[in-house]
Amino acid sequence: MTNPTIGFIGLGLMGGNMAECLQDNGFDLVVMGRNKAAVAKTTARGAVEVSTPKELAAASDIVMLCVTTSEVVESLIYGDDGILAGIKEGAVVIDYGTSIPASTQKIGADLAAKGAGMIDAPLGRTPAHAKDGLLNIMAAGDMETYEKVKPVLDVQGENVFHLGALGAGHTTKLINNFMGMTTACTMSQAFAVAKKAGIDGQQLFDIMSAGPSNSPFMQFCKNYAVDGVSDLGFSISNATKDVKYFLQMAEDLGTSSQIAEGTSANLQAALDAGLGNGNVPEIFDMFLTQSAK
Repeated sequence: MTNPTIGFIGLGLMGGNMAECLQDNGFDLVVMGRNKAAVAKTTARGAVEVSTPKELAAASDIVMLCVTTSEVVESLIYGDDGILAGIKEGAVVIDYGTSIPASTQKIGADLAAKGAGMIDAPLGRTPAHAKDGLLNIMAAGDMETYEKVKPVLDVQGENVFHLGALGAGHTTKLINNFMGMTTACTMSQAFAVAKKAGIDGQQLFDIMSAGPSNSPFMQFCKNYAVDGVSDLGFSISNATKDVKYFLQMAEDLGTSSQIAEGTSANLQAALDAGLGNGNVPEIFDMFLTQSAK
């Protein structure tokens, strides 16, 4: 069978490598974006550039989005020149970003009214894994739509999970990131308080890592707080957005999370302090300089 034509929007570090992986595996791409250098890389390998999401959708069997926020996704879907205006019957939209589940479900319903499907498929692992087709993909959506795009997901991912109805992927990713970012903030503050108290950071790590608190996150936080090596690869800016999305999701579900509120407040404070581009364990610097209120 002929490979489906894929429209790809969001050619950043992750998306650009995902697009390259698809092209290396024989897929024809239609692309657009503000990063003209990234677009040029794909067109040099044979992709076709278009100027609007509507044009891209009209030319594609599968539309892939790898963008930053739910707001950006909605801006691409709706409007006179949006994906919804150009989507073909039987086509599928895949959102690889971390979005608010309620927004995903609304978009899915609007696409279904046009005879198109949707899969939310947030990602795990790094841009290097994306280039080699070794991502972890948390996909969700009705089984018929999932099976339609599964062969393409298998090209992009080493581990592809189907998590249930549309929105379950984004829900799972937000829960995962809430837990991870809360853990990283907690451990970073532990190292900061230890330093203020005159406790040796390496010794603290040796003691904590010998017990059930040991985890990769502890290692990342120790690497920065003790060794000055920032290697988690996830920014405070992105973490702030994801935890806020978790809080929005909790509210949409009729509940709340004081723990997430605390994590969100600390991340926002680090963002306000100009640390947004730093990796999450770099919040240690803010905790180290914080004074009592």
